[in-house]
Parts: sequence; C-alpha cells; structure tokens
Amino acid sequence: MTADTAKQSASERPTYSIADLAREFGVSPRTLRHYEDRGLLLPEREGQNRIYSAGDRAKISWILRGKRVGFSLADIAEMLDLYDLGDGRKKQRQVTAKMCEDRIEALQSQRDDLDLMISEMTDFVTLLKDLEVCQDTGKWTNIFTGEQLPDDQTASLARLSTLSTKQTTPSKEV
Repeated sequence: MTADTAKQSASERPTYSIADLAREFGVSPRTLRHYEDRGLLLPEREGQNRIYSAGDRAKISWILRGKRVGFSLADIAEMLDLYDLGDGRKKQRQVTAKMCEDRIEALQSQRDDLDLMISEMTDFVTLLKDLEVCQDTGKWTNIFTGEQLPDDQTASLARLSTLSTKQTTPSKEV
C-alpha cells in the first residue's frame, strides 16, 4: 500500500461529529465529552471539532450497553482497554464474559434479597390490615382469629400507630 493509497482509504473511512453520535445514541454531547474526559474515547481533532471514527462509534455502543446493565465506567474502561490487543478481541470477549457472569450473579442475589423483602413486607401489610385494638384489653388483636399479639409486638404497633396518626393528621394552624 502506497502513502497515497493509505491517505485515500483513511479519507474514505466514515467519520462522525459529536452531534451525529449524540443524536444516534440518544445522549447529550456533554455525555460524550465526559467519556472523552474519562479516557474512554479519543476522537481526533480538527481545530475545536471532534472527529469520531467507526471505532469510536463502536466504543460508544459498548459504553452505553455496559452502563445499561450496571457496569461502572471503570469496569467499562477495563473492557475497552482490551479492544486493540491485536488478538481478534479474544481477551476482551473473555474478560467481558467473566465480568458479565459476575454481574449476573450479583443481580440474582439482589433479586433474591428483593423477593425476600417483598414477601416480608406483604406479610407485614396483611398483619396490619388484620389487626385492631381490642376495646376491652387495649391490645392489638387479629380481627379474624381473636388472637392477641404479645406485649412486645403490641408496644411496637402502638408506636407505629402513633407515628402514622401524626403523619396523616393535618396540622391545625393557630
């Protein structure tokens, strides 16, 4: 390849402005400048204008996909650093796959925690809806079974009832 051929093929490669890529990916130009400030993108410059290559465009896609699935910019930078190793991106794919597997495991754990919290909250709401204060004893009683709550739970519910009454009672101005 001669120098003229190299110049010609380089000039024929697609380039993009910051506005083009911001519009295409639905992000602000400021977002792309932020990625550049963090070293994730290295567009060429013509004066004040940034000129993005097809490789930069691919990196933006990679960055946004990583952000969508919860990776930090530091994680994404680690993946992008493996982009140009000259191994057909084999190492990048391996590292990214491992990071994704770890992320999936963490998300599944979070989902399990959320499912448990939802179940506990649902049970608690059901308990609250099934209780009322017994007029004779002043204790919280299940309206369906007549069972009274133990004193420690009664005290907790009394405090909760007082708090909820304060929050729902409109204040009177003097």
